Amino acid sequence: MFTRQARQQRQQRERQADEQAMLACLPRLRRYARALTGAREAADDLVQDTLERAWQKLDSWQRGSPMRPWLFSIMHNLHADARRRASPATVALDEFGEIDQVQAALDPGVLLDLETALQLLPPEQREVLLLVVLEEMRYEEVAVTLGIPTGTVMSRLSRARERLRRVMQGQGESSPGSSLKVVK
Repeated sequence: MFTRQARQQRQQRERQADEQAMLACLPRLRRYARALTGAREAADDLVQDTLERAWQKLDSWQRGSPMRPWLFSIMHNLHADARRRASPATVALDEFGEIDQVQAALDPGVLLDLETALQLLPPEQREVLLLVVLEEMRYEEVAVTLGIPTGTVMSRLSRARERLRRVMQGQGESSPGSSLKVVK
């Protein structure tokens, strides 16, 4: 009887410690979710889904290891699943009307907004960039979180930084050497 009661008390203390560790990660989860989705409501939903899944799968977390990479892995997988399920957003060309509106939408001055520029990155590059820069995770932690090799993390980060730099400088999506030249 005594050992059973002691075991229950120990399990209860461990569960409370796990809950506190999860709550300590909440601000970073919110920040990363907001940067991933670009919308407050979608970010809140993603964080809630992440915490719900984490709570259900808490037994799969290895006690003693950092909880943050585990939670970020759950969030990444939920976000990737949602992205695969969602149909791509499209805009009919008739909605633009005049070509000036299209050019205004592509105005480099508009793209100087960092949040907008981040949303222009491919999701794989944006995820790596946010985890390394915003969440200050090491390459190895990012690799474990996303389930990819460390070399892939480094190459995606490099491409993300280069693309972000070009977008912020108003060079858009084109690559530096992709402009056509007239040859006579």
